[in-house]
Amino acid sequence: MIKSRSLSSEGSLPPPDSDELDSVCSDELMGSQSRRWLADLLAADMPSESGEVGAVGRDGLCVDYHFPVGDLEMQAGVKWKRPKELCPSPKFIVDGASRLDICQGKLSDCWVLSAIASLAMHPHLLKKVVPLNQSFQNGYNGSFTFKFWQYGQWVEVRIDDLLPTQGNKLLYLSSPERHEFWSALLEKAYAKLKGGYRALEMGFPHEAMVDMTGGVTEVFNLPLASKNLPELLRDLLAKGALINCANGKGPLEQRNELGIMFKHAYSLTAVEKVKSSYGYVDLVRILNPWGNTEWTGPWSDVNSGEWRTVSPEEQDRLGRVSREDGEFWMSVVDFQLNFDAMEVCHLTQALGAPGSAVQPWSCIMHHGTWMPGITAGGSPASMLFWQNPQFLLVLSEADNSPRNSQRTCSFVVALMQKYQRRKGINLYVSLHIYPAHPQNTYLSSEDLRKVSPICYNQPSPRREVIIRSSLPPGRYIIIPSTMEANQQGEFLLRVLTEPGNAATPADKPKPQDVSLIKEPSFPHLDALPSLTSIKQLFHKHSNKQGICKPLHLYHLLTEVIKGGVLAGSEKYLSMEHCKSLVVLMDSRGSAQLTWNVFETLWDKIRKWTDIFLVYDTNKSHRLEYKEVEPALKAAGITVDSLVMQLVGLRYTEPDLTISYPGFLYMIMKLESMIHKFQTYDMMGLGTVTISYRQFLHMTMYS
Repeated sequence: MIKSRSLSSEGSLPPPDSDELDSVCSDELMGSQSRRWLADLLAADMPSESGEVGAVGRDGLCVDYHFPVGDLEMQAGVKWKRPKELCPSPKFIVDGASRLDICQGKLSDCWVLSAIASLAMHPHLLKKVVPLNQSFQNGYNGSFTFKFWQYGQWVEVRIDDLLPTQGNKLLYLSSPERHEFWSALLEKAYAKLKGGYRALEMGFPHEAMVDMTGGVTEVFNLPLASKNLPELLRDLLAKGALINCANGKGPLEQRNELGIMFKHAYSLTAVEKVKSSYGYVDLVRILNPWGNTEWTGPWSDVNSGEWRTVSPEEQDRLGRVSREDGEFWMSVVDFQLNFDAMEVCHLTQALGAPGSAVQPWSCIMHHGTWMPGITAGGSPASMLFWQNPQFLLVLSEADNSPRNSQRTCSFVVALMQKYQRRKGINLYVSLHIYPAHPQNTYLSSEDLRKVSPICYNQPSPRREVIIRSSLPPGRYIIIPSTMEANQQGEFLLRVLTEPGNAATPADKPKPQDVSLIKEPSFPHLDALPSLTSIKQLFHKHSNKQGICKPLHLYHLLTEVIKGGVLAGSEKYLSMEHCKSLVVLMDSRGSAQLTWNVFETLWDKIRKWTDIFLVYDTNKSHRLEYKEVEPALKAAGITVDSLVMQLVGLRYTEPDLTISYPGFLYMIMKLESMIHKFQTYDMMGLGTVTISYRQFLHMTMYS
């Protein structure tokens, strides 16, 4: 029997009973339904209508019932406390936010902390993520708000200020100023965005930097970096780039003989040409987000003879502080010898500081889709490559640099997969850049047979791939693609250039211009109602409160299918299909859908209908068994022969075909199962561990 529990008077979560421990200790790995179940378990007697952060606890302060509490915070002795319980006069920020306000706690999230440290170097960036008009005094209600960049837009994340503590000290990130809490609260907000504190265990600094800046990231192999590394670093920092670095050649977070930790993220915050009594030397300033454990080699803070050759005035210019605070200087040569990877986050004009000497890139952004049979042409090896989306890059403004003697235009092109990581599906994607056709702004299949790409990268499953290069002024075509044809996915293409250059979707030739090119269409447009019509149908079939339950969905889909090109398929639609579609979309455990949630489901149905109609080659309104696997692959879902056998047994009709309603149900089920697995497998190890209760919860409500 599950007993209700609430926050104790001292703000901590009481330890769970032994028979409950297995059920709650890994909850941050679960989906939102499971998180709600845990929230109800932890605070069942607290008043709340929606379970949102705005719910008020017994002390009159906001409580975030949906924050995913996990095993790291459920250990014996861990208590959840508000800052006002930890010190008499807590402050959100003390004397301005600084890169030195960050001390790592009992969490391997230095990749996040290094991004926060880099962010703190740029107050105008920090204000985007950390609204500064928040405090523990005026208007304080126990909650704080932060913002993160997600696929082209800034999303707000609101949390309460209950933080895990042990021995009356913060368990995770803290500030050296014990009454300052902006960095600890920012860490909690980012944990909520990602699925809990455990989701922050190990990761890539460049992903955190993108989420906190909206910039474009690039990874350098330092041993292979530019021979003139100081100039490269100066150019990057001059454009406001945020730079992290690491040494990945040794045991996790153990030190080499000169104090540099392996597989640990550092921030590079400055590069300076320093005058010493022996001449000039290029130095870089590095920050360890742990706040201690520094470089002990030449130019280190402690017992370094090199600094005695530098005048006090020069040291003041550098802002050098000789103490064990995690920040240190080292030569560029030693930097290249002791770090092997450098992650750079390029900033854009929208992120630049007003009146700053820093000149970020100008950014053009386009959202796109690879649609099987229409805009998913695969790699250049495919005969369908020309079908991929194409973008015209016009370079007219050359770099304003004394080193640019050949008059070239620098640019960065970034291709980001959207939503794939949450689905557990990472397509292999790549970019190719070609010279544009002299007359047209679109490359046909015949054009592409005659030219070779000027720039390209190898297919990669990473969230974002980029090309950074320089080309003479002119017109070029950018083609983003998946490795295989007819794979479905959404992407964000960002093009960073000097101001005055442009990138736009390429205009496809009209049929009379190029008779071989067929203007693509979306099959669902003939099969399904428009969004306006479906909204009317939703209100027609939902209840008076605007809620759609399985029976309502059954009547709605029956009317939709009867009225389109898939007429006749409605006889295969069952209540079981509709129940599953509802509960697999439902995040509240109420077996019902609001219009906003239904709209998301409808977007999925439109995409899956396109795939179904493309692969229904004989137009029978059914998929033959042999057509199912490539149809799944087009949706970005790859399965082995055993799963295909199970698909044949579970989802086909007696003649081994899959009906249109059966296809919608099957693909929704597969996508949901993959997403749940990915939620548990935070580290990407390909295995998960769940309790008996978690297993029942997942399988019974699906």
